[in-house]
Amino acid sequence: MNQQHTFTISTISNLTPFLTIIAKSQVHFIHASLINYHPPNPPIYTSSFSPNLIHNLSIIPNHPTMGELMITPSETPAKTPTKTPTETTTVTRKPRILCLHGFRTSGKIFETQLKKWPESVLDKSDFVFPDGPFPCNGKSEVEGIFDPPYYEWFQFNKEFTEYENFDKCLEYIEECMIKHAPIDGLAGFSQGAILAAALPGLQAKGLALTRVPKIKFIMIVSGAKLKNEALAEKAYSIPIQCPSLHFLGDADFLKPYGTELLKSVEDPLVIYHPKGHTIPRLDEEGLKTIFKFIDRIQNIVTDQEEDVVTV
Repeated sequence: MNQQHTFTISTISNLTPFLTIIAKSQVHFIHASLINYHPPNPPIYTSSFSPNLIHNLSIIPNHPTMGELMITPSETPAKTPTKTPTETTTVTRKPRILCLHGFRTSGKIFETQLKKWPESVLDKSDFVFPDGPFPCNGKSEVEGIFDPPYYEWFQFNKEFTEYENFDKCLEYIEECMIKHAPIDGLAGFSQGAILAAALPGLQAKGLALTRVPKIKFIMIVSGAKLKNEALAEKAYSIPIQCPSLHFLGDADFLKPYGTELLKSVEDPLVIYHPKGHTIPRLDEEGLKTIFKFIDRIQNIVTDQEEDVVTV
């Protein structure tokens, strides 16, 4: 038989902390001082109040001093749905790019140079701008344009065929990749671009970056091949297979060498521009190409992303 119990409480706002559902036929209030009713033989507390019970409550407004609360005990609050432990959500993130600056410049200078590109491009990736491992050992060509300090990645002779501190440079880049992990790809300008183009091949041979994941893509601005024969043989013995984007300037003294580099790259994307040895602004065609490349590397990062959140 359905029964209704009428309780008197001081305010409805006091209801939530004290109401407890006991059984289908009775209701018990923890705080007896707030009510004028005590049910016979109070049962044992078994479950907590749920906001879903509100639809079972009605207020009689005609009490001279306080409202009366009517409860239909035969109805119980709806259960809150629970998620199964097997549900998972994949976390999608932007590609993270380690940026290798030009000879005798700095990470901060490279960051400034890239601001020639619109925010719609830059916002698609996370960029990391380390300084090279060695302080500038001579005059910088950007003196008077950008403030010091300036850095180098490694040193070389006048013919660019003999290198000093190249191994230390590779170790330093690997440490940067570990520190700022996960690094997905590399971008480089000038000396940094020469490094970025050589590293996938050296990594594939087990000669560099052995403690970090495989480089997924490279972006090469005013790049070229290494001219040291022993290193070049190892770096380019097989075509560079990761996605790559190359910038070639008509007035750049490195353009012939950058064009030669393309022969060692599998399926490169190329942006041509009329400027010299610089990071160029992007025209309409350049924007189309770079967005095509960004979409491609984002898909690679998303497909290979292993960070899964268990709900």
